[in-house]
Amino acid sequence: MSEEHANLPEEFLDEIKDRGYITSWCPQTQVLAHASIGVFLSHCGWNSTIESIAAGVPMICWPFFAEQQTNCRYACTTWGIGMEVDHDVKREEIEALVKEAIKGDKGKEMRQKGLQWKEKAMRATDIGGFFYNDFN
Repeated sequence: MSEEHANLPEEFLDEIKDRGYITSWCPQTQVLAHASIGVFLSHCGWNSTIESIAAGVPMICWPFFAEQQTNCRYACTTWGIGMEVDHDVKREEIEALVKEAIKGDKGKEMRQKGLQWKEKAMRATDIGGFFYNDFN
């Protein structure tokens, strides 16, 4: 374990050793693209939001400041790919949101919308696509 995680209790590290991994950094786009990812708990910064859309992964939105609230609102209301965490967040609420996102009707709908947005993003950035042409 790296020095950055030295403040985590040894009991915690023992508890997760066979079912979790802690690292100081990882390529988020590769993580989101992995088939085992069902939902992304995100602060809804613009880069994270775009990466989630590009991967077709729905979001549990937990914005803090700057553009994050706006991105959260779009994800949850306009794009249909997110669920917002309550401001007075509790562990049980996160658990319920994750369960709904993975197993519930809202989650199924968000995954379908997520795949639609992924397809739109792919078309827009592919050769001849809107953003591709604008960049050129």
